[in-house]
This record gives sequence, C-alpha cells and structure tokens, in this order.
Amino acid sequence: MSTSPSSLCARWRGLVVPVVAIALWALVSKLDLVNSALLVSPAKVLDTGWELVRSGLLWLNLRASLARELTGFVIGTSGGLVLGALLGLWPRFNRIVGPSFNTFKQISLFAWIPLISVWFDLGDIAKVVFLSLAALVPVVVNTADGIRNTPAALLEVARVYGYTRAQTVWHVVLPSAAPSIFTGIYLALVYSWLATIGAEYLLVSGRGVGNLLIEGSEHFRMDLVLFGMVTIGFVGWLMNASARMLERALARRLGR
Repeated sequence: MSTSPSSLCARWRGLVVPVVAIALWALVSKLDLVNSALLVSPAKVLDTGWELVRSGLLWLNLRASLARELTGFVIGTSGGLVLGALLGLWPRFNRIVGPSFNTFKQISLFAWIPLISVWFDLGDIAKVVFLSLAALVPVVVNTADGIRNTPAALLEVARVYGYTRAQTVWHVVLPSAAPSIFTGIYLALVYSWLATIGAEYLLVSGRGVGNLLIEGSEHFRMDLVLFGMVTIGFVGWLMNASARMLERALARRLGR
C-alpha cells in the first residue's frame, strides 16, 4: 500500500525541532560563540557516547536504572490498582481512607527523600521505595475515578439483567474504567522513570544513568552530561511510544 506525501510529512514532522536544535548546537560550537568548556560539540558528545557503548559502561548504568525503574513501577502500580479499586468500589473504605490518601498525595514526592534515606540508607531499596511512591499515586487516582465514573445507564442494564455484584464489576465497571486505569498506569511509567533519575541524583550510591550526570558534573565533563541527558530523553521516548502502542492495541481489542 502506497503512502501519500502528506502522511509522510506528518510522520516526520516531529523531527523538525530536534534537527534544527542539533544544527544550531553544531553551528554555535563551530563558531565558538559559547565557551567550549560549557557547550561541547555534538561530535564530542557522540565520541563520548561511543566510548561508553564500546566499554560497556553505558549498558551497566542503563541496566541498573531500568531494573530499579521497572521494579518500582511494578510495585507501585500493583499497590495502586488494589488501593484505587478499594476506593472506587467500597464507599465505606473511601470515607475512612480517602481523606488520608488525599492528604498523602499532596506531599511533594521529593519531600520523602530525607525520610527514605534515613529508613533505608542510600542503596537500591531506598530508590525502589521512592519509585514505588512515584508510581502509586497516579494509578490510585485514575483507577478510583474511572470506577466511580462508570455510567449509570450501564449499571442499570446490569441490574435489569440480574448481574451479581462480582459480574457487574467484572463485565461492566472494569471495562468502562479501563481507559482511565490505563492512563494511570501510563503516567506511573512516566513518573517512575523521571523519579529514577532524581533518585539516582539525590541518593547517589550505586550505578545508574543519573550517576553518569553526577560524574560528568563533578569532573566538569559537559560531553558526559549532555550524552546522559540525551540517553534519558531517548529512553523516556521509547517508553512513551511503547505505552501508546500498547494502549492502541488494547483499545482495538476492547472495540473502542
């Protein structure tokens, strides 16, 4: 099947800003408009990236970051689904626990770092706890809201057909809340990756992409800092694209 020129333009339109930014970066570096110690050239960043790939240091640090991120994401999402379902399905539980959770979610995520560092030291356990908190809140909020916002007409149809409570939840409430629940999971994935870099930067023990940024900053190696930033952005983009693909696949499966 042929692809029209307009669709090709739309597909590549998102590359305009990165290409222009890299071109301006290279021009500014070539003309020495900025101190080269503060803004190294793209070629120098590429050379640094290749050296990290060749030596295996990039994979070691990236693997450590992704392992923490996925562990915290799974723990936080699992807990968020359970808590969100209880808040959405059980009004009495919501009256008892809801106010406390609403207060909890107002506390800035990074405000927990001093407490976490005292309780769990600076190792991987502390980082995973921090990432779990980052993933927990969006899943709880979106799951509970999605369940509460189930259309009354659907619930009435389930009542007319004589559905039990369990059947109503499984066949009516959860399918209706699925888009909101997936939005919460998607946000948890994004927030946990952002929190991974923050945790590695503030809880500095161990390997990780965030530690590459610290090393580059401490040794005034802007090539290492910039390459670390590009790596973080690229991994985040891959996560976002993968989540969107999964969302579309689930939407087709659910007939939406």
